[in-house]
Amino acid sequence: MKVLLLGARGQLGSDLRLGGVAHEIVAPAREALDVTDAGAVRGAIAAARPDVVINCTAFHNVPLCESEPELAFRTNGVAVRDIAMACAERNVRLVTYSSDYVFGGDQTTPYSEDATPHPLQVYGITRLAGEHAALACAPEHAIVIRTCGLYGAAGSSSKGGNFVNGRVLEARAGHDLEMASEQVVSPTATTDLAHATWQLLLASGTTPGIYHLVNEGACSWFEFAQEIFALTRSRGTVRPVDRGARTGAMRRPRYSVLANTRARALGVTLRPWRDALADYVRTTWPEFA
Repeated sequence: MKVLLLGARGQLGSDLRLGGVAHEIVAPAREALDVTDAGAVRGAIAAARPDVVINCTAFHNVPLCESEPELAFRTNGVAVRDIAMACAERNVRLVTYSSDYVFGGDQTTPYSEDATPHPLQVYGITRLAGEHAALACAPEHAIVIRTCGLYGAAGSSSKGGNFVNGRVLEARAGHDLEMASEQVVSPTATTDLAHATWQLLLASGTTPGIYHLVNEGACSWFEFAQEIFALTRSRGTVRPVDRGARTGAMRRPRYSVLANTRARALGVTLRPWRDALADYVRTTWPEFA
């Protein structure tokens, strides 16, 4: 299978590239291909002639989306539309990613793929716009994968790393910290998401539409940080704090756990979040093995 991988140097893209050694992967650098340039995108797809385009690009600094909404819409919405249109024109499959932030957090049970979205902030709105754009412009080609709380070895350039790495550094230094206890999520390792993405692409029953792929289970950010401190045998402590699911005036969903229903029916599942986290910590920092 020939794959055009957009965003190959990012957190998820790096693990997709490493896990896709059985495939022919074309991975243009960000400097070589601006996904917000529709003409450049069409040219890249025409030149690569892929079987699948996997789009990992996104503007996912949530607070920054509030102050730069035009860039957020251009990257998370308009660019996805342009990629989807180019894929449909050439009969190419498309995989693009979305977020748990398309939901408003009003549920107390995991959101299924057909749950009604209700984003609370610019980031979630733009991600939902990207979903609609992909499915409207390439209804016979587009697979939209919603996920949550990603962390991986490459880190996120827009966030200065990832949540786990930051907490490990604090834990190793013996720091005490406060962490949000009111936001419940399904933190997901990019190694696991990348593997599940390849499985989904290769499954015989995979059809276009929305899929949820996250590590199984749920926890608050406080519980997640607490587990990191335990794995690193830290002298520091983590204290729960309720910040009202807000960053300043910006709202976040209190509960955004995703239910993997459609992919599970095809035999595609991810392991529990605690197992994935322990593996990541012990692989990245061998002293905690």
